[in-house]
Amino acid sequence: MEQVVIFLHIIGHNVRFRVIGSRHYRSIETVHHYFGVVLRAILKLYKPVIRLPYESTPNEIRNNPMFYPYFKDCIGALDGTHVLVSIPFSIQGRFYSRKGRTTQNILVAITFDLKFSYILVGWEGSAHDSRILGDALSSPRGLIIPEGKYYLADARYNIRNEYITPYRGVRYHLKEFSAQGLENAKKLFNLHHLLLQITIERVFGILKKQFRVLDAEPFWNFQTQVDIVLACRIIDNHIMGVDPSDLLNQGLYEEPESNLIILTLTKQEVRE
Repeated sequence: MEQVVIFLHIIGHNVRFRVIGSRHYRSIETVHHYFGVVLRAILKLYKPVIRLPYESTPNEIRNNPMFYPYFKDCIGALDGTHVLVSIPFSIQGRFYSRKGRTTQNILVAITFDLKFSYILVGWEGSAHDSRILGDALSSPRGLIIPEGKYYLADARYNIRNEYITPYRGVRYHLKEFSAQGLENAKKLFNLHHLLLQITIERVFGILKKQFRVLDAEPFWNFQTQVDIVLACRIIDNHIMGVDPSDLLNQGLYEEPESNLIILTLTKQEVRE
């Protein structure tokens, strides 16, 4: 139990081994050893905890007239996110993201109950999102999408049968939609697409608030950095499966102001 507490304290608050050692009266070597033991144990939980979604229509879509039956074959959303990495100077060029920081680019697929269904870690920050997704879809052990089903993705991805992106060249931000009404079917589709796909942004926000280690400069070797990202997502799925109200009560989960947006539509727009 103490080993697990030490591990969770480190990844939850981004605490150094020296600080944890003094707090638990353990040597740095002991903390380092058991941190690795717990990390390896958590990684073994990937298959039973990170599961592909069911092929049936998610309740979050079925029970919402805004989305059903229009998105009845949608089983989740996917997107990429960047996490800071520390790597040798000789290979840093490959890991520079568009924001000028060394990161790893992570592909994530989620279901609408805020659980991860697929994770691909370890790609360089300079890699394009479409390239990473193509690798995930082409790998025999990668992201498997049942025939006739699809994920939602943003406009950065290319068009394929396995996922649906918004119309390009059309408004695709909440602030733009709330400023004025909808003018055509494409803008209406983009709005509803966004209100579903934004779920994954909420999941990223929950994860980085819950595990501060993901939002700080890491101090492990690269493979450990990759494993920690994976472990954080496994633990998050476990929490959501056992007691989702644990995250809700901490104020980590925030609904978008979608009701405010819908109220700006005219009666004619609602009918259309």
